[in-house]
Amino acid sequence: MYWPMFDPIYYLFALPALILGLYAQFKVRSAYARYQREANRAGLTGYEVAEHLLNVNGLQHVQVRETRGQLTDHYDPRDKTLYLSSGVARTTSIAAMGIVAHEVGHAVQDHAGYLPLKVRGGLVPVVQIGSWLGPILFIAGMFLPIPNLSLVGLILFSATLIFALVTLPVEFDASRRAIAMLKRAGLLSTVEEKGARSILSAAALTYVAAAAQAISTILYYLFLLNSGRRRRF
Repeated sequence: MYWPMFDPIYYLFALPALILGLYAQFKVRSAYARYQREANRAGLTGYEVAEHLLNVNGLQHVQVRETRGQLTDHYDPRDKTLYLSSGVARTTSIAAMGIVAHEVGHAVQDHAGYLPLKVRGGLVPVVQIGSWLGPILFIAGMFLPIPNLSLVGLILFSATLIFALVTLPVEFDASRRAIAMLKRAGLLSTVEEKGARSILSAAALTYVAAAAQAISTILYYLFLLNSGRRRRF
């Protein structure tokens, strides 16, 4: 059986994106560790920041709940709920303030009918299927005498790239909204704004890395299709 990770050529495509992904994770962890230790001037916990920002945006219907894990904070448009990790919900840090504001930014997007968010939500079922079925069909097409099976697998997997590309404007816009909301609310000093931007910029880099990883995998699959290399496995 052929698996890409056993092919040296695969790493020529995958390594740059992998390095970017590792760097992005390092930036997120280091920024979070630094600004999680620094209290915000207002003395508000992440939960209190969430309630305040939701109220000023007329989003009292959005619930705020705690969820397990670290950096697992997210907004779910399906149940209109803001999920905050304990380290964010219960602390008064600059990091918590920035993360909460970003997730409230997603809630504002949802309420405003922000198109890229809707598109991303619609792509979720396709991506869930394509991300695992696509590679299976692609590899099966290398061995089975079924015309265009590998191409079908490639097309299915390409949904992950579309999802990653649509995610970029969604996340960048949420971060832009986050900083604007915090500034309008008078919750950010110059130092706090620098910290919040540092957290959000590091998080944005992880989405860029995800897009790069999807692109590198698709380019590798195209290389196999066009070079005839697949026939040697």
